[in-house]
Amino acid sequence: QVQLVESGGGLVQPGGSLRLSCAASGIIFSWYAMGWYRQAPGNERELVATITRGGSPNYADSVKGRVTISRDNAKNTVYLQLNSLKPEDTAVYYCNAVPSPLIPDRTDYWGKGTLVTVSS
Repeated sequence: QVQLVESGGGLVQPGGSLRLSCAASGIIFSWYAMGWYRQAPGNERELVATITRGGSPNYADSVKGRVTISRDNAKNTVYLQLNSLKPEDTAVYYCNAVPSPLIPDRTDYWGKGTLVTVSS
């Protein structure tokens, strides 16, 4: 019954921008830290950005300065703004939810991903 549904991926030229969204249902959204990960073919899944329940962001060095993670608790949605995109950013981007230790839920949740392709 828990669902994380990503959207906003697509084809973009190098230097372009995309805004990814992840809509959560089946959880009390404000009790979960959220994150974005990505996986390119032949690569391991890597962390892109996280955001705490209080809204504090953290970024991987590879994307720092080019991405912004944010959340809207009223909409149960986390966003990833991608700017100055490079071909090496091409990957399936996954949304992740991690419960606060203050609640009984001990399950991490994942969406099915949205594909970002950066190519000229």
